[in-house]
Amino acid sequence: MKLKKNIATSEAGLIFNPGTGDSFSVNTIGNVILAMLKESRSKQEIIDFFSLKYDADKNQLDRDMDDFFEQLTDYNLLDK
Repeated sequence: MKLKKNIATSEAGLIFNPGTGDSFSVNTIGNVILAMLKESRSKQEIIDFFSLKYDADKNQLDRDMDDFFEQLTDYNLLDK
């Protein structure tokens, strides 16, 4: 998954879709995920990163990532 090329993000966690004029905000973790998506990191790479950083369960992270990606898709922010 990748963010659409025209989507603007800030270090503060703001997201702007110039195609629709919509803006959103994410928390610190969401902002890290967005940065990793911009770097073309895979879902598994993101899960592995957070699993190591926070000693988190990979199965729970997988479900959480699916939820987050679903929201990004609903807001038309992702290329499939």
